[in-house]
Amino acid sequence: QVQLVESGGGLVQAGGSLRLSCAASGRTFSSYAMGWFRQAPGKEREFVSHITRTGSSTYYADSVKGRFTISRDNAKNMVYLQMNSLKSEDTAVFYCAAALLGVRRELVSSVREYDYWGQGTQVTVSS
Repeated sequence: QVQLVESGGGLVQAGGSLRLSCAASGRTFSSYAMGWFRQAPGKEREFVSHITRTGSSTYYADSVKGRFTISRDNAKNMVYLQMNSLKSEDTAVFYCAAALLGVRRELVSSVREYDYWGQGTQVTVSS
């Protein structure tokens, strides 16, 4: 089992940047593929980004491609989401998620593929 704690959210002006962090407990962090999702008020939770267990492959939603970068540090049990050129439509609660033993490429955007979730961190982008 793994516990996930997100941090780094906050209020930022449009065009600004934030870096989200997700700290994972446990000794088998490298066994988990990791994802970031977000949920805006009144909307369903949506995929943002995914990184494989070794960090060798990353995937992004079209809406954030070129602006967001996911990375991980397995030695520190951490995964990050660097968010640049933020837009008002990025406003949401951002969640970190873990999938034991990975996720098939075509399923990385499915919430059902992830076994553990953090509590979320609020990101608010003012226009």
